[in-house]
Amino acid sequence: MSVQQEAEVGGEALEVWIDQDLCTGDGICAQYAPEVFELDIDGLAYVKSPEDELLQDKGATAPVPLPLLTDVVDSARECPGDCIHVRRVSDRVEVYGPDAE
Repeated sequence: MSVQQEAEVGGEALEVWIDQDLCTGDGICAQYAPEVFELDIDGLAYVKSPEDELLQDKGATAPVPLPLLTDVVDSARECPGDCIHVRRVSDRVEVYGPDAE
């Protein structure tokens, strides 16, 4: 295993954001990880801060808590709008989502 793979699997900090322009409002993300995602009154999904505050600024990011990583990744994979992006904080490279390498 290379050092880079260990860093991605190990303690590398990740963040998540939602592209509301592509959001279908399906709510799968909020079902998988309600601590991270929430539907607003406009019917679109947004990320939430660690303090449970809805982050409505375009491109707003929230940290991915390690215990919820699987739920957040499943949200990105199952999202019908392909609008959930999970990336490394250190270099902003998407690791899960529609633009993942």
